This record gives sequence, C-alpha cells and structure tokens, in this order.
Amino acid sequence: MAGPEEVFALICKYFIEPVGRTTLFGHIGASLGRVLIGYSIASLAGVTLGLAMGYSKTVRAIAAPLFNIVRPIPAVAWIPMTILWLGIGEAAKIFIIFIGGFANTVINSMSGVRTVDPVLIGAAQLLGASKWQTFRRVILPSSFPYVFAGLQISLSGSWMSVLAAEMVSSHEGVGWLIITGMNNANTAQIMAGMIPIGVVGFILVSLMRWIEKKLCAWNDRSR
Repeated sequence: MAGPEEVFALICKYFIEPVGRTTLFGHIGASLGRVLIGYSIASLAGVTLGLAMGYSKTVRAIAAPLFNIVRPIPAVAWIPMTILWLGIGEAAKIFIIFIGGFANTVINSMSGVRTVDPVLIGAAQLLGASKWQTFRRVILPSSFPYVFAGLQISLSGSWMSVLAAEMVSSHEGVGWLIITGMNNANTAQIMAGMIPIGVVGFILVSLMRWIEKKLCAWNDRSR
C-alpha cells in the first residue's frame, strides 16, 4: 500500500513526465473535454425534457413511464450496451457521461415548473398573457433556481461517470490512470488518478455555486 509521500511524489512526477501518452495535465484535460461534451448534451436535453414534462400533462404522460424505468440504472450498467451500440470510441464515452448527468437535470427542471405558484400563473393569464408569454415570463424565471440546482447535480454526476466512461477502451484520462494502475496492482498510480478526480470535482462544484450566486442573487439561500 502506497503512503502519502509516495503518492504525492508520483503526482508531482506525473505533472512533469508523461505517463502513457501525456502528463497528468493532459489526462485531466482529456477527461474534462469528454465531460464538457457529455454534460452539455445532458443539460440541453434534460432541461428541455424536464420543462416540457412539468408544463405539459401530455408530455409527462408519454415520457414519464419510460424515464422512470431508465432513471435508476447507473451509468456503469450501460457500458455493455454502449459498446454494442456505439463501439469503443469517443461517442461511447460521451454517452456514458451523458447518462450520468441526464436524469437529475430532468427531475429538477420538472419540479421547478410544477412548484411555480399558481397565483402567479393566474395573474398573468388574467392580464391577458398567452400560454407562451406565461411560460417565458412567469414559469421559466420561477423555475430557474430548480433548473440550476439540477445542473449542479448533473455536473457532479457527469464528472463522477468519467471513470466508467474511460473504462471503455481509453488511452488517456484520469480514469485511464486508475484502470491502468489497477491492472498493474500499482496503488500509488490509482491514488494519483483518484485525487485529481476529487480536486477537479470540488473546483467544478464551487464554480457552479459561484455562477448560481451571480445569476440567481435574488434567490440566495445563504441570506
């Protein structure tokens, strides 16, 4: 079992010397790039579906049964089917990251719409607002804090799924470091991959919270 000093020395070494195809900076960058693509797709699709399910009973009736079946399945369980559908290239990795972030975005976006004060909706309609105007000017702004909370959870889920994604025949990334260390029984390398995942995940979450405070200052829950 590697001690803290050995792990720290190895991390410093990996920042300077390549391990595999690139240095630790390159592995972190590769993982972040995959997460950015998968998370962006999950956010766009999840917010769209969640808002539609929250606003329309018809969409909710159609989509909710299938969504509730798929939602509990963890990203790692999709690996065999993903390989069959998409092979072992980048598309497979991005799909697994997408799965890791999709469900929470849908749930929070739908909850945000369904918790909008009916009085506000009624007041808008009483003043002659159309359905689209009511949605755009009342429902969407009111549900935005829920949507943003879902985006934060989704980002964490997507980043945590990077290990599962990079189990699919990867040659770079922090997940690759861990898998290679496991195959070689190198606990120091495993820890050298785990620690950056935790540190980068913390930075991403902190960044999202800072953005939320800037965009949703009127809904600052810390006050």
